[in-house]
Amino acid sequence: MLSIRDCLDYCDLTEDEVSLIAEHEGITDCAAAQVACGLVQTPEGVLVLTNFMLDLIERANEEGDCAKAERAKSLCAQFMADHPLPH
Repeated sequence: MLSIRDCLDYCDLTEDEVSLIAEHEGITDCAAAQVACGLVQTPEGVLVLTNFMLDLIERANEEGDCAKAERAKSLCAQFMADHPLPH
């Protein structure tokens, strides 16, 4: 069985990025890492992951949780820089 560290090493995502995906999907970090490993391999998957993060930013703003929104915004910006979408 793969550990979360194995998944993170394979998929080139940070633990914080995986945690955001887990929160968005309501799944464990390990399950999120496995899902993200597949999604990050394609431009369509990167777009899905980006949209997950943007959804969390919007949700945090709606809930008035500025700290959470800023954290998610920062992680999303780093993810987008690390995994740019083709134009």
